[in-house]
Amino acid sequence: MLKHLFFLLCLTSYSVMSAPEVVFETTQGNFTLELDAEKAPVTVENFLRYVEDGSYVGSIFHRVIPGFMVQGGGFNSQMNRLKSYAPIKNEASNGLKNLTATIAMARTQNPDSATRQFYINLVDNPFLDYGERPPGYAVFGRVTSGFSAIQAIGKQKTKTTGHMQNVPVKPIVITKVTLLKEKSTPEPQKVAN
Repeated sequence: MLKHLFFLLCLTSYSVMSAPEVVFETTQGNFTLELDAEKAPVTVENFLRYVEDGSYVGSIFHRVIPGFMVQGGGFNSQMNRLKSYAPIKNEASNGLKNLTATIAMARTQNPDSATRQFYINLVDNPFLDYGERPPGYAVFGRVTSGFSAIQAIGKQKTKTTGHMQNVPVKPIVITKVTLLKEKSTPEPQKVAN
């Protein structure tokens, strides 16, 4: 019985009612994300594994396409691929859209291949949504403050490095990532008798 209770507590650590907030500090400025654990529980749990193990620190925004998106989290400043956990299930059918300032998981042609790389939409990109381009790309949160830092990243001069295109000439490094206290639905007020 205790084993089952512990398992349930682990499953609900980023419960339906929670909206974890994460602050990213970068060499181009800071931004805050609010994650949607209700609509994208697998994706949020996966993302927070990398936040909590500290491995986003030192990674870079390695792909910048003005008027589209900025992508990061998967390489260090020497363009070495960083270690990843197992790929996750694609949650693109969760109803969240690739709108301006939303964050989504990058993946390969295989729909269930997302690991640690994410992108932030600079503009509305409906062609990346589930149904528009099956199987779509899983949105799991949005930038709630500091979008100007993301826009500044999106304006950086880029180059081709090896087989990678759109790499910022000057590396944009993630220097610190902080998980803030989770926001949750307030508990109902007790009525005094």
